[in-house]
Amino acid sequence: MFRTLTPNVMWALAALFALLVLASVVTFALKRFRPERDYRELWLRVRSWWIMVGIFAFAISLSRTASLVFLAFVSFLAFKEYLSLIPTRRADRRVIFWAYLAIPVQFYWVAIEWYGMFIIFIPVYMLLFLPMRMLMIGETTGFLRAAGTLHWGLMMTVFNLSHAAYLLVLPLAKNPAGGVAGLVLYLVFLTQLNDVAQYTWGKLFGRHKVIPKVSPKKTWEGLIGGIATTTLLAWLAAPYLTPLSPAEAVGAGLLIAIAGFIGDVTISSLKRDLGIKDSGTLLPGHGGILDRVDSLTYTAPLFFHYLYYLHY
Repeated sequence: MFRTLTPNVMWALAALFALLVLASVVTFALKRFRPERDYRELWLRVRSWWIMVGIFAFAISLSRTASLVFLAFVSFLAFKEYLSLIPTRRADRRVIFWAYLAIPVQFYWVAIEWYGMFIIFIPVYMLLFLPMRMLMIGETTGFLRAAGTLHWGLMMTVFNLSHAAYLLVLPLAKNPAGGVAGLVLYLVFLTQLNDVAQYTWGKLFGRHKVIPKVSPKKTWEGLIGGIATTTLLAWLAAPYLTPLSPAEAVGAGLLIAIAGFIGDVTISSLKRDLGIKDSGTLLPGHGGILDRVDSLTYTAPLFFHYLYYLHY
């Protein structure tokens, strides 16, 4: 049922929970000593982080199959939330069923370690299959938009996120320090911390907007501060969780920081196009599941291929 985590992963998880304890203490102190300020959103964010980190820590501690099922469920939630946001045609309901069916199939390729099918199933076969099913219905109005939005959503929320799952089936011998759980922890921790670091640096020193039409709160100061913080932590954590050399870890940190920013603003562009603030209400203080995995949709495939090229 449970996999054996390496001591390094156990210590890393303990450090995460220690950070949450610190965040909770700071939030409580702010509410106590500055009662005139409203810290409800901050408290909701911290509470949601406790839940998310707890579930994530439990998930990567499970057997390989159980962990893959958990990540497949996350992809399902993200894809379902995406479909709840975009306009769809009534005629495409049966086509959407086949799109949902692609989720267990994609993660099955991961489970049996069939890299060839894993890497082309959604980008090629689903790209060809879904429009074919639309044509069989006979509805041509809005065909291009329907085909494009459905496949793009499947790529972002299922194919891209499934790269995090494929980390779990890489050879253990290649990473004795952290094992496969260490690789997933390294990716997810740095991706989420990059979001927090960019937000914090931006709040403290932000003056110059990066792309105000897409995300008015994003600043160059926040972006640069986040990149520096994420790269430093990537370099520090790499020997304990990954097979990356110091120079490779710096490259991984830069890749995750920049890709995370792009993933964040890509989903922000989607929400602005649709005229909404958050993608959902599943995570109080954070929004929906898409609001939390937006950066991961970019960092997961890029980090996976970076690591795979260098060490596997």
